[in-house]
Amino acid sequence: MTDFLTTMAAASRRRMQASRSRHPEAELVRRCHELPSPPALAWDGFGIIAEVKRASPSAGPLSAGADALEQAEAYRAGGASAISVLTEPDRFGGSLTDLADVAAGLGSPAVPAMRKDFLVDPYQVLEARAAGAGGVLIIVAMLDDPNLIDLLSCASEQGLFLLLEAFDESDLERAARLAEGVPGQVLIGLNSRDLRTLAVDPERLRQLAPSFPSGWPRVAESGLDGPEDAAAVARHGYDLALVGSALMRSSRPEVLLAEMLDAGRKAVSG
Repeated sequence: MTDFLTTMAAASRRRMQASRSRHPEAELVRRCHELPSPPALAWDGFGIIAEVKRASPSAGPLSAGADALEQAEAYRAGGASAISVLTEPDRFGGSLTDLADVAAGLGSPAVPAMRKDFLVDPYQVLEARAAGAGGVLIIVAMLDDPNLIDLLSCASEQGLFLLLEAFDESDLERAARLAEGVPGQVLIGLNSRDLRTLAVDPERLRQLAPSFPSGWPRVAESGLDGPEDAAAVARHGYDLALVGSALMRSSRPEVLLAEMLDAGRKAVSG
């Protein structure tokens, strides 16, 4: 694990422990049981998971004052398959409130909200579901196999879709091995960001595309700025792209998202 991931995992665990002291797990389980089933994650040829992200460690503030629900509404209007909401507060400016606002506020046709954070404990999966999430992102490199299995099992029990984030060939292999037999919808993503330098190397999405295990939907993460990038990853066999910074910076995110979707789908259809 890189120093960055080690730091983020430790901070996540502290936040989890503080939350657990305020909201016992039994309370979260009760709230989860009271919720209706989340909307399904679906895409037509090529899809985009659009991200609400106020800041990033590499780029700094993106749109700190953005209204999370307004941003998500723009994404839905642009055709997003899901809305990723960063809930990490210190480096990304997010919160569970943002997630809850997005999940509760999206009307019809609704799309699922996904919690993106540095999750280390099944309690945080329950937090996500209690806030209305329909999916969670789990970083493979952060956890050992038993911990990953615990998070996978909890997400599956709650009916959440899973995005397993990988950084290299070893992560891709582990993700597929651990997800084998897990009920529910599992996607495997490749993050093109180098977690030592935080720099993005989009070429990694091309170079490692042949290393993806077969049978799992593929998600390209980081470094996608426009339609040409969406078309490129679609040609490399990715089913979806996770896009945050470019959309947060855009004055018309729904237009940029629609253009990226169109380019990706045209690339898929040939």
